[in-house]
Amino acid sequence: MVCLCIFILDVTVKTYLIGWEEFRMNKWLIGYTVVIAASVVDWMLSISMMCSESLRVRRLIRPFFLLQNSSLMKKTLKCVKRTLPEIASVILLLGLHICLFTMIGMLIFAKSDVRSDHILITSFLSILIWLIILILPALNIDIFIYVFSFLLGTYLLMNLMTAIIYNQFRGYLLMSVQTSIIRRRLGIRAAFEVLCCPGRGHTSTQSEVAVNMFLQVMDRVHMKSYWREAIIKAAQQFPDGFINGEAFQRLFNELDKDFMKEHPPKPVYSSPVLRHIQIIYSHFYITVLGNVVALANVICICTVLVLDSEKSGLEKNNFYMEILNCIFILYYLIEMLLKIVAFGWRGYLSYRNNIFDGFLTVLLLAIQIAIFITYRIPYEKVDPVPGHVMALWEMVRLVNMLIVFRFLRIIPEIKLMAVVASTLVDLVKNLRAFAGILLVVYYMFAVLGIWLFQGAITPPSNTSLIFNANVENKTDGPFSMDCGTFEQLEYWPNNFDDFASSLVLLYNIMVVNNWHVFTDAYTRYTTEWSLVYFVAWWLTSSVMWVNLFVALILENFTYKWDRSNALSVEDVERIAYQSTVQLIFREHVQEPTEEELLAQLQQHPHLHLSW
Repeated sequence: MVCLCIFILDVTVKTYLIGWEEFRMNKWLIGYTVVIAASVVDWMLSISMMCSESLRVRRLIRPFFLLQNSSLMKKTLKCVKRTLPEIASVILLLGLHICLFTMIGMLIFAKSDVRSDHILITSFLSILIWLIILILPALNIDIFIYVFSFLLGTYLLMNLMTAIIYNQFRGYLLMSVQTSIIRRRLGIRAAFEVLCCPGRGHTSTQSEVAVNMFLQVMDRVHMKSYWREAIIKAAQQFPDGFINGEAFQRLFNELDKDFMKEHPPKPVYSSPVLRHIQIIYSHFYITVLGNVVALANVICICTVLVLDSEKSGLEKNNFYMEILNCIFILYYLIEMLLKIVAFGWRGYLSYRNNIFDGFLTVLLLAIQIAIFITYRIPYEKVDPVPGHVMALWEMVRLVNMLIVFRFLRIIPEIKLMAVVASTLVDLVKNLRAFAGILLVVYYMFAVLGIWLFQGAITPPSNTSLIFNANVENKTDGPFSMDCGTFEQLEYWPNNFDDFASSLVLLYNIMVVNNWHVFTDAYTRYTTEWSLVYFVAWWLTSSVMWVNLFVALILENFTYKWDRSNALSVEDVERIAYQSTVQLIFREHVQEPTEEELLAQLQQHPHLHLSW
């Protein structure tokens, strides 16, 4: 109730601020009001029934509040909506393919007992469902008609689906970015015109803004500090003290960039030895040498593991492994200390790779000291003190794991690996809206699944007795212990009895993890109409959203790869500095002209300027 009161207050304030005319034109606010009203009515019904009802509508419509308060998610949802007609045409082609091969299968194997992997070709519906399952390879079939349908559906139509979704959604996302850039340019131009109004502190006859006035306004603008500092720094570069319209637009290009702090200057030493150390250990080849040493360490560990693979923990000789680890850890420690001398403490910590190396080096050193203290030097081949919390072999294995993990430092030094890694990191930033909408879809299907199938499948009290009784004779009812069934695989935790189990089951279906087993089980325990729910979830998650993720991943990677070809290895990290969705499509976006911006400003209902 507290949340509903907050939402009611929110929609009331928004309606009051924008006015009734704007409210009637805003579909999201109208939907916001309807959802709040429905939630209040449903809450009142729950109170009147003493919260004993099992069906609560407000649970299903609750994700609307998340969508309504996120402009990025609304924009993404609009792009998906515009893409749906093209996706629907491909799904129609896919359905035609499935129905065609269903009828061909019934004609070829009509009234026969041909069986393959427990598939009996008896009805139109059973063949239809199996062909849908075969489009995503969840199992292998040795009937020719199934194999041909599988090849055509999986390797032709599904890849065609991915290509069409990628192309169409990319086009509509480009349109969305175009609209967003026009709105930004319009807002910046409006701010410029407001600052250029007569009586604003400048006497220039041209349309210009005084730098001093602009700096005063920027001090009162609420934005991130590094954006403000970058814009102010760029504005102070105008020698005549005035900014024209084109330069005013360019100032705000800094909003597309993320913060990338400068590295502190290197310390200045008077000692010749320290200066030579600084020159040597600040060179790029020292990093290459460190990567080679890390590779040699990993190769040594791999060799020892292969030689000791057939031995038990007590039979393994940890002495040579410990000697190698001590040598390499000593090198890592010396490398870390000399780099601190070369770059200074703050300069050393300004590099992410150095933080990663330093943390693991200190951790390795601490574990190695703990080994020396616990087992003394020299120690025997067998653990001399079996009562320790962690055996010697376990501690050595932990050290080896950290050393192997430290080898990941080579990723930023290889251009292709750096591009892939930066793409993965950038997905968190650019795909937040998609992940949010996918979370909403997950929530709605989970709630709907609980409504429809809660308690439909219950595990038997004694599965072993039922299994023994049904080895030869199958009992009546939906229960079946045939090979590959829900009961034989003991998939009892995969159900819709609670919200967490529903999410796990939906995830298994999305990644095509034996989803035909779940459809078969719920068809037997409920009705064949349950297939509508599972196929709808498969189309929504696996067909649509997975392909949308693939489309943006491809676009992001292609953009960064094209830019990285003109950069050195050291500059690849800067690709992540300018990798927003707007910059990815910037070269394909047409900037609005000055006349278009002025024409839209003249028609704006809330802005009245006198030129």
